[in-house]
Amino acid sequence: MAESFKTHKRYSFLALGLALACVSVLALTGCATAANDPTGNTDVRNAQSANQTKISTYNENELVSAISTHLGVTSESAATAIERLFKDRGRPVGYITGQEGSGALVFGARYGQGQLWMKDGTTKKVYWQGPSVGFDGGADVSKVFTLVYGLNNPDYIYQRYPGVDGSAFLVAGMAINYQRANGITLAPVRSGIGVRLGANINYISMTRKRSLIPL
Repeated sequence: MAESFKTHKRYSFLALGLALACVSVLALTGCATAANDPTGNTDVRNAQSANQTKISTYNENELVSAISTHLGVTSESAATAIERLFKDRGRPVGYITGQEGSGALVFGARYGQGQLWMKDGTTKKVYWQGPSVGFDGGADVSKVFTLVYGLNNPDYIYQRYPGVDGSAFLVAGMAINYQRANGITLAPVRSGIGVRLGANINYISMTRKRSLIPL
């Protein structure tokens, strides 16, 4: 009888864990369909796409200096990371300088804040937060330098960005991965205490105001 109760209890915890994982996966799947235009105005969205070629972009020298200063790494390390990113994605239209903290034990959360800098001089304050689920554990505090691609209107930065499967890698001691939504790609470069690359499913939500709920 005691053995049967233990077995039942063990399967109950397993079912609960699987249910929570399913809920998380469904939430992450749903976020990928978030509208790029928060007003739902298709004409505005099409106009932004038509103007894409007119947007100024940053060159390698500008970004090497910026990433070296913000992350406190050598110019050589910054140049190595930028070379890899430019090879993968080309020249970005903007970047975000900020800091964040995260922690996980299977289920995790990430919180951060920073400043968006566009090549045309536009700036925006940004906050981000998001959940994760997977084979991941630990905590980290990091400075973050995020390259931004495909952002034609700075207001469209505020949406959810799922992580891109298989995009996480290390370059010159810095952790890099890609997050993408509606034609906009973010490439966060992290350097800090306890930086890690866990095997997990995740997304971040960029917002105008700080939120304590990582959704």
